[in-house]
Amino acid sequence: MGHVLGEGRSGVIGGKPVRAAQYVRMSTEHQKYSTENQAEALQHYAAQRGIEIVRTYADEGKSGLSLEGRDALKQLIDDVQTKKADFSTILVYDISRWGRFQDADESAYYEYICKRANISVQYCAEQFENDGSPVSTIVKGVKRAMAGEYSRELSVKVFAGQSRLIELGYRQGGPPGYGLRRSLIDQAGTPKGELTRGEHKSIQTDRVVLVPGPAEEIDTVRWMYQSFVKEGKLESEIASILNERGIPTDLGRPWTRGTIHQVLINEKYIGNNVWNRGSFKLKRRRVRNNPDMWIRAEGAFEPIVDRSLFESAQAIIRERSHKLSNDEMIAALQNLLQECGYLSGLIIDETERLPSSSAYQSRFGSLLRAYELVGFSPDRDYRYIKINRALRRMHPNIVAEVIAGIEQVGGSVKQDPSTDLLTINDEFTASVVVVRCQTTAAGSLRWQIRFDVGLWPDITVAVRMDGPNQNALDYYLLPRIDMTTPRLRLAEDNGISLDAYRFPTLDTFFGLATRVSLQEVA
Repeated sequence: MGHVLGEGRSGVIGGKPVRAAQYVRMSTEHQKYSTENQAEALQHYAAQRGIEIVRTYADEGKSGLSLEGRDALKQLIDDVQTKKADFSTILVYDISRWGRFQDADESAYYEYICKRANISVQYCAEQFENDGSPVSTIVKGVKRAMAGEYSRELSVKVFAGQSRLIELGYRQGGPPGYGLRRSLIDQAGTPKGELTRGEHKSIQTDRVVLVPGPAEEIDTVRWMYQSFVKEGKLESEIASILNERGIPTDLGRPWTRGTIHQVLINEKYIGNNVWNRGSFKLKRRRVRNNPDMWIRAEGAFEPIVDRSLFESAQAIIRERSHKLSNDEMIAALQNLLQECGYLSGLIIDETERLPSSSAYQSRFGSLLRAYELVGFSPDRDYRYIKINRALRRMHPNIVAEVIAGIEQVGGSVKQDPSTDLLTINDEFTASVVVVRCQTTAAGSLRWQIRFDVGLWPDITVAVRMDGPNQNALDYYLLPRIDMTTPRLRLAEDNGISLDAYRFPTLDTFFGLATRVSLQEVA
């Protein structure tokens, strides 16, 4: 067990017991330390010290990689920030139960929010006292890094295990698709029965493979390929015919151009087991991987489409894109992005006038590369597209104001027309960046500054926007000599090490450009 509370070793202040909240979390129902076990340990810890637990916040079956989905921790942080907390300390089993955040600073930040509200956080099973001493600070930092590293190592091991199962021909999750079914087999490979939609294996050593589905579905899949290859029908035509015949998809929905296209390009219909087309590791945004990262097992399942017919379909799909030049394909994709504000393989496949997503992938090496060419980044928060555009329009005006301010105090400034880098008095360089304000799930404000590592100006003037992203909140004057990373993440308050560079106006920056006469110096 951990050490006693920093508020008093008896847990009693002024004759009254310290009021505490307990936070418990487990990732899955199989986890060793269930919320009940954690609560029991915390109750024992509190009883030994005369602490009264008055509130419980529990996240059950929630990953500790981020705050997303952890409603109880969000509520705890919100209660602390809005001064609704009727307790003066928070009991947590250990560092990892607070969270396995991939950024150790994030874990520290949530604890700092509590500390700023005069509410301490106690890690009851850790062998150190969380008293703010240098030793505890160092140990906590190491423990937080270890908690995050555990998740990264586990992710690597799980990925390797899944890859091995794919290579052995076993299915790793997801619906089987139209014309196919999931079959459960035991460790010896003996079939145990078909899994219907929503059913999962119950024995760890059992495996799942794909098998041909009902004869009428197999005939329909083969008809799709024949119609596409032999008769030259488009995906949209095939979808219309199936819908007219009253034949739904495997999910009971009408067919679309995109769903037909997915049947025509999926290798599982020729018996191949393909995995890792997309990644969603450690709760980060899903990305579409390049084909060289896919894990593939040839001939893992019984095929229901002839390989030569499948290859002919792929050749037709690739050939369609060759009718357009690279510039024409990118222009068409750019227009789609402007219409929708977002891109995905399905959106591309559903657009009749566009080549398919696989055609873009074949032509440009990957969809991500095509996205980059039209200025689309899948890891962006697209709720802020309009804000980003507004800030980009605002940037030239802010730069102009900075130049006017420098000239007003007697300084000279040269602006590079291609990079907007400012050279002031021929003595130092500066770059102006407008930093968007983002609101976290817990309601806190965050700013992320990206330094131009290609230019590395002597000073980066970071204009921090307010919550609505309409006006400048304050300014950070960040010298290159003190900034060693390409990015800097700011909270509302960042401590003296960062907030020493924070100013309410740009007067201090203009002061750096002020020319002083020799007579004044004398």
